[in-house]
Amino acid sequence: MESTGKEKPRPRRSFTPEFRAEIVELCRRGDRSVGQVAKDSDLTETAVRDWVRRAETDAGERGGLSSDGRKELARLRRENRRLREDVDILRRATAFFAQETR
Repeated sequence: MESTGKEKPRPRRSFTPEFRAEIVELCRRGDRSVGQVAKDSDLTETAVRDWVRRAETDAGERGGLSSDGRKELARLRRENRRLREDVDILRRATAFFAQETR
């Protein structure tokens, strides 16, 4: 197989909330650019920009859903899906038993 000259994709890593907060604080200080903070920390610039954006949203500095709001919305969507499935099952059961009693 020929090499295309591209590097392998970086493996997915996870970071603690404390580490993310530290990186966001470095970006907010303003003495280094987001790109430089990302490079110095061996992170992707996109990830760091997302962390900064999310921190601004959580702090109310930017519009949009906060992290807690996102979690609540996901929970409500799961619950809604489950309830719709329950209603569908009950509707089918009602139709079945209505036919049985005729």
